[in-house]
Amino acid sequence: MTRIAIIGGTGLTSLAGLEISGKETVETLYGEASGPITQGHLSGKEILFLPRHGYAHSIPPHKVNYRANISALKQAGAEYIIAVNAVGGITAEMQAGVIAIPDQLIDYTWSREHTFFDGGESGVEHIDFTHPYCESLRNKLIQAGQQAGVVFLDYGTYAATQGPRLETPAEINRLDRDGCHIVGMTGMPEAALARELELCYASVSVVANMAAGRGEGEITMQEIEQTLLSAMADVRKLLEALIEEL
Repeated sequence: MTRIAIIGGTGLTSLAGLEISGKETVETLYGEASGPITQGHLSGKEILFLPRHGYAHSIPPHKVNYRANISALKQAGAEYIIAVNAVGGITAEMQAGVIAIPDQLIDYTWSREHTFFDGGESGVEHIDFTHPYCESLRNKLIQAGQQAGVVFLDYGTYAATQGPRLETPAEINRLDRDGCHIVGMTGMPEAALARELELCYASVSVVANMAAGRGEGEITMQEIEQTLLSAMADVRKLLEALIEEL
């Protein structure tokens, strides 16, 4: 049976409608994952669920043990990984509340453990990253969104920044010049690690706010939380439709 894993981001620490059958703590060579892996059924299909920031949302983006998370899901039998990411909107079409399925990314993070291949016993591996997201899974997400009647954008270049602070307007201007549409703090090294373990990985990115200098006034967590609360209902519909198809 195909095992589908969902990595929940900010605003998705649990999954409505998930019939939980158990939780499993998976030991990895890379330390502890963000928490036990929840096993259950959604729309009658078996899935795995792991909140990226922990079940209490207590792990900041730069402290997430991405290697342990991806390794734990692989060990638990995952073949597909759908990552949910809360992001800021850079370009005019990426307004707060918009759901995007990105097709490209640029990595601006630093000092994160970003590969399973550090040399020595693990060897050296140079993965092809022409398409950083699994194209077959992206296409399935797009089809599922259309079938579910969810409004979304089927493209986007994701800028992965270090965090945990938000960006300056000057930094956002730079990302815009680089061709980025959305900005978040968790897209890398997650995507690359999944590719290294030959897992089919794609992102559902939810625009929680306009990025610095692109909206009016300061960005507040209250604004972000309110937007995510509304948008996550559509994300769940999209995920349910995808799971039924897979």
